[in-house]
Amino acid sequence: MKNKSTIISTVVCLLPLVLSVVLFKSLPEQIAVHFNNDGQADNYLPKAVAAFGLPVLLAAINLYSHFRVNKDPKNENAADSLKVCSRWLVPLLSVILVPVTLFIAMGVSIPIVLIAESLAGFVVLVCGNYLPKCKRNYTIGIKLPWTLDNEDNWNKTHRFAGFVWVIGGIVITLDAFLSISWFIILAVIVLIIILPVVYSYILYQKQMKDIK
Repeated sequence: MKNKSTIISTVVCLLPLVLSVVLFKSLPEQIAVHFNNDGQADNYLPKAVAAFGLPVLLAAINLYSHFRVNKDPKNENAADSLKVCSRWLVPLLSVILVPVTLFIAMGVSIPIVLIAESLAGFVVLVCGNYLPKCKRNYTIGIKLPWTLDNEDNWNKTHRFAGFVWVIGGIVITLDAFLSISWFIILAVIVLIIILPVVYSYILYQKQMKDIK
């Protein structure tokens, strides 16, 4: 079943190659692959690299993520929903972002910032919803020395992180449609990373004092 999932998801990653072949002659020599906060292109790749290289790169990343998840000795502890997310996130990005990139290169008006930001918000929200259900493992979750060493620390940290990530995902998704400020997104990303780490460390320090 694991191998079947790996094969199918990798094939999905490579599906945009079909579109690349169909559109290749119509594509400009340079294709925008990165956009600023206003949706303006600020980084380009040769069309062959963008059209064919990006799906192949994403397929390789997908294979690596599957390898990490499948070979984790504590694989069964990770929440099933998070394992599904980790196995299908890269294929989802490939079938959405690669075609969008190619169509934008051809002059089609697509709100790339809205798509990317709302997709990011959705992923953060979904992950936050399932983080509390994730038991100790070496691949998925907030892997810190003290969370991996202490089950109580792991559980409490992931409950707290789940709450923070859900709020963060909602804020990112709202900002995608309201376009309030890029600073909000930056602040949210920093907070959803830093707050669980700080909380976990404070909890660790408290647990150490209780032992003494």
